Amino acid sequence: GFVARHYRENVEPLGYKAFLVGVDREACAHYKHALDQFLPADYSEVVYTGNNNDSELLKEFHLDPKRERQIRKSFGKLEQLPKILIVTEKLLTGFDAPVLYAMYLDKPMRDHTLLQAIARVNRPYENEAEEMVKPHGFVLDFVGIFDKLEKALAFDSEEVNAIVKDLALLKTLFQAKMESEAPQYLALISQNFNDRDVENLIEHFRDAERRKAFFREFKEIEMLYEIISPDAFLRPFIEDYGTLASIFSVVRKAYTKTVYVDRDFQRKTDNLVREQIGTYGVGELSDLVQINGDTIETIKAEAGGDGTKVINLVKSIEKAAEDESNDPYLIAMAERAQAVLQGFEDRQASTQEALEQLLSEVERNEQRKVEQAEKGFDGLTYFVYRTLLDEGIDNAEDVSRQIKAAFLAFPNWRSSEAALRELRQKVTFALVAEADDIDAVVAIVDRLFSLLERAARV
Repeated sequence: GFVARHYRENVEPLGYKAFLVGVDREACAHYKHALDQFLPADYSEVVYTGNNNDSELLKEFHLDPKRERQIRKSFGKLEQLPKILIVTEKLLTGFDAPVLYAMYLDKPMRDHTLLQAIARVNRPYENEAEEMVKPHGFVLDFVGIFDKLEKALAFDSEEVNAIVKDLALLKTLFQAKMESEAPQYLALISQNFNDRDVENLIEHFRDAERRKAFFREFKEIEMLYEIISPDAFLRPFIEDYGTLASIFSVVRKAYTKTVYVDRDFQRKTDNLVREQIGTYGVGELSDLVQINGDTIETIKAEAGGDGTKVINLVKSIEKAAEDESNDPYLIAMAERAQAVLQGFEDRQASTQEALEQLLSEVERNEQRKVEQAEKGFDGLTYFVYRTLLDEGIDNAEDVSRQIKAAFLAFPNWRSSEAALRELRQKVTFALVAEADDIDAVVAIVDRLFSLLERAARV
């Protein structure tokens, strides 16, 4: 029950996997039966070499080569089961799975076997998509090997210390990072997270490489915190760590490419940030605004600096495009807004210039709504019409209606390659009748369908 509880509370929330090392094959089989009483059966698998004369207990967990390969492969992937491998000799050496974080050690080992097993669990791992950084692993020693490590390992102490990471060392590492790396970020907060502090964070972290460095450093500190907590050792660091996590929250929400973020923090840090935000009154980015005739006045009246308004306006435009994914004009507008944000991040445009560009987009969107209503166009027809006008196509209004009719004739064009092919032909023919430049026509058609495909994925 202890291993199951420890894994659930300390390893699974980090997203990683574990080895349970039994003294022999019989111990592995018994461990499996015991774990299944506390964890779902598919959480763990036993991997050992079977023999023909094995007992019924051992034969229960025999694996054919294909099944063993499948288990090895699945264990190496974060999102797949199993989460725990129960082993005694096999896989302790020569098996590479960076997602392995914890080793529950219930078997005496010596020399290279021990060293290699620890090295397996200690492999660094980084996953940018999941924002996971594992600088080292964790070993829970049930048999006292680490109490007499110099005797268990016939190597010099420097080599041992380079491999083994115990809790005391993790505490030292956490303290060092909080004292050497955290202060440069904590110094950015001077007003208890008011609007000025939030604006300062947005400005400071405009550079993508600077953000990436901070995110990586924070994730390393966060993992150490998650491993050590709860522990009285952390008390002197709680306030600063909470501030650091709140900085991460603001910057992450500001610059993430998606409107909503499902998982910013590990479990214990998430609880702490919720408490700290209540204590500090941490300034968050304002609520998204509706993209309509009142948007410009709403943005101008909004509290906070222009950098905050740039971020909010881009996210609001993206949300509008997501909500109206059948409107190609809004999809294209969201792409232009993202380009403005990229220019803002790259410092190719000042904060004021970026804000003015976005407000101009909103204003043009209101103007197009009026014109679209006057002509009785839906979103698709207007977008085609506007594109044709911009490309100098004659009779743009009539051609737009022809193209709309073609889309109505092939309602299944998204799911049928044949329908898509015929629709593209009809759209192309409608344009060729009014344009001399066939290359320009092909470019218009490609642009139109590319945008519509992206709209379908929003």
